[in-house]
Formats: sequence, structure tokens, C-alpha cells
Amino acid sequence: MPVEFITQQPDTAMPVYLVAKDGVDAISLPPPAVAWARANGFSGEAGRTLILPGEGGAVAGALFGIGDDEGALAIGALARTLPAGDWYFASALPAPDLAALALVLGGYVFTRYGKKPGRVLRFALPAGTDGAQVGRVADGVFLARDLVNTPTSDMGPGELEEAARTLASAHGADISVIHGDDLLAWNFPMIHAVGRASTSAPRLIDMKWGPVDAPKVTLVGKGVCFDTGGLDIKPSSGMLLMKKDMGGSANVLGLASMIMAAKRNVRLRLLIPAVENSIAGNAFRPGDVLRSRKGITVEIGNTDAEGRLVLADALALADEEQPDLLVDMATLTGAARVALGPDLPPFYTNDEALAADIATAALAVEDPLWRMPLWRPYDAKLSSKVADINNVTTDGFAGSVTAALFLKRFVEKTPGWAHFDIFAWNPADRPYGLTGGEAQGIRALEQVIAKRFA
Repeated sequence: MPVEFITQQPDTAMPVYLVAKDGVDAISLPPPAVAWARANGFSGEAGRTLILPGEGGAVAGALFGIGDDEGALAIGALARTLPAGDWYFASALPAPDLAALALVLGGYVFTRYGKKPGRVLRFALPAGTDGAQVGRVADGVFLARDLVNTPTSDMGPGELEEAARTLASAHGADISVIHGDDLLAWNFPMIHAVGRASTSAPRLIDMKWGPVDAPKVTLVGKGVCFDTGGLDIKPSSGMLLMKKDMGGSANVLGLASMIMAAKRNVRLRLLIPAVENSIAGNAFRPGDVLRSRKGITVEIGNTDAEGRLVLADALALADEEQPDLLVDMATLTGAARVALGPDLPPFYTNDEALAADIATAALAVEDPLWRMPLWRPYDAKLSSKVADINNVTTDGFAGSVTAALFLKRFVEKTPGWAHFDIFAWNPADRPYGLTGGEAQGIRALEQVIAKRFA
């Protein structure tokens, strides 16, 4: 259920005790609570909530198992297991900001199509918590989740543009959009080629915010609002979650929301190539050769590897002004899920300092990420006999690595570049979020940007 924080703890607020594995006797619990825990076989196992009874059947408090230090985000489960009312933590929190964020994230419900949010759970804001920062981060995560969860019938390229315009308006950002055949006039041929078969015109969304003399941070997000696979059509099972193929754009919009709400000292630019990879008589074909914005010619080995094509044109534009930091995010390859699963997105960069900053932030805010190599010997796998490069390899190996190497061809001037191959989806309920759209990597990136450009 949704969680709200209160700054003044009411006298009627009920305590939540955090209990480590086999740690019931290690904390100061009232004797009746200890007896109740033993009677119910509660020993602090991770994720379990035990409600403590009071007089006359009332609720007196709760025990929550944290196991062997499962991390602060595990506390988010309380948002779905506690009864409505006013609560406070009776145990010390080693990471109060993360614990507070976990509660808010755990209470998220996607309500656009009639699901009820439930009653509100109120918590006293833990001591030492930056409530404003928790709210900004949660808002960004919720924006990303909402966009990914919305089906393409209500989140095509046009609606994605409207979502970007709404965010820009909320923060006084400038926004411009190049639509349809104008993409050819402005030299974005691959964005046009991928999206031209859809009844919703392809477009490039370009948002700018912040002082023009501030450090430049550019975010690029894959905005493929639905991916049929094109003429290399996906099987029906492969299309079931393709509403989430704009998860990269949803995540950079969520990150942009965090940055602008915090008024970070950056010149922020947000680029989203928004398309639908559809099938029609004018769809691009296997074997076609496309000319990119950068002038690199690309042979199409598979029309289902379209995300890297639209990203390439957008990255080429971003690279032209050589920002201080360039990040792209995309639901790019199934190979990344095979390698690391749905919960641990890989990222790629040749900037060692940036890689270290990302890894440190990911650990600090429990936003898991794992660095993968831009392995140069695999670059030859993208060779073409008729063009400068092919958009796929022929052997099927190292798909996430070779996709990153493809993108790297379009970033030459900017040393501080990182590519994130995210899933943008929880395939099962987590303590911090239900099954559905998810923000991945953006909480860590928000930390990196806040520290680098303070």
C-alpha cells in the first residue's frame, strides 16, 4: 500500500523491531513479544513480518526479519505486510535514507487501469533521513515504472513525446522534437528507417535544462515503444513484454526527473529516439544498407536488432558536442539477461574513473550493476562485406558485448561514456517493487552525477 512519511510521531504510532536471524533475544523486546515470537516460530528470517497483538485484539507492533543483513531495500516488504496505521522504527537503521526509500518503493501500485492503491501506511521519518531526496528519487523511479507498465496502445511514440513534454514543463526545460520525414532532412536516417513502417511517426525528442555554462551531462534512452522484430518477426512469446522495449527512455526520463528536481549544477540534455518497429510495405529489410548520421554505413543482418540503430544516430548527435558525461540506457539484448539475469544489468565503459564511480554508487544505494568488457577482438565480428559494419554478428556469441561495441563506433569524442543494457522489468515480486516495470541503474547514476557535479 502507498507509504507516507510524517515528521511528528503520534503517540499512537506502533513500533517495528528489526530482527536479525536468530536474534530475537538480542534486542530489547517486551517479554510478551518474545513469547509471541517463539510461539509463532519467528527467528528473524529475512522478509518475514510478525504482527504483535495488543490488548483487546489491537495491534501493538511488528517484528520484521532482516536475516543475515539482506540490505536496506528488503525493508520495502513492510509496505505490503503491515496493516494500515501509524508506525515508527524502534530499531536503529544503519542506512536510514535507503530504508525510507525502500518503504516508499515497496508501496508502489500501478493504478492507471483501475487497480486500487489500498489504504495508506504512515511512517515516522527515520532520524537522519533526507526526506526531500527520498521523495525526489522515488518520484523518478515511479515515473520510469509507470511509463514501462503502460501498454503501447497508450504509450506509443506520440505518448512518449507527451510524457517528455510534461516532465520538461514541470521543470522549465526546453524541448524540441523532429518528426517523421523531417528526420531525413536533419540527418537521422536510421531512426527514420526503423520507425517509418508504424502509423505513429518516428521522432527524436531533445530536452535541454540547466545553465548553459554548467558541466554537460547527456542522457540517451532507447524509445522503441513496441518491437515486433520487424520483418525478422519475433514469435508471439517474444512479443508479450515488448511494451517495455522503451525501458531505456523511461529510465533516463526518471533520472532526468531526479536531476532537475534536485537542481543539480549541470547542463542536462536528454535524447530519446522514439519509434515503433512495425511491419508494413515500407519496413526496412534484412540485407538493406543504411547510412547513419555519422556517415558509417550499416548492413542490416537482422531487423530485430533495431535498438542499436536508433541509439547510434542519437549517440552521434550527443557526441558532436563532447559532453562531460554521456550515458545511454537501453533494453538492448537478451544476451545480457542470459549472462547476468534480470536483476543485474551490465554496463560498459572504457573510462576507468567512471567505472569505479558507478560501481561504488551501485553498492552504496543497492542499485546493482556489473561492469562488462568492451572486448576489442570481438569488434571484427561486426564486419560486413558490403558496408562499414553489420548490425549483428553471425555466430551468436557475446551478444551484449558486441552490441556495446557497435554503439562505441558512434562515440569517438566523448571519453566519459557508459552504456547500460538494462531489463527494466521485475519478472517476480521483490521487496522494493511488484512484478512489472522497474528502474535500473538510475539511482546509482543519480549518485554519480550528484558527487561529480556538486
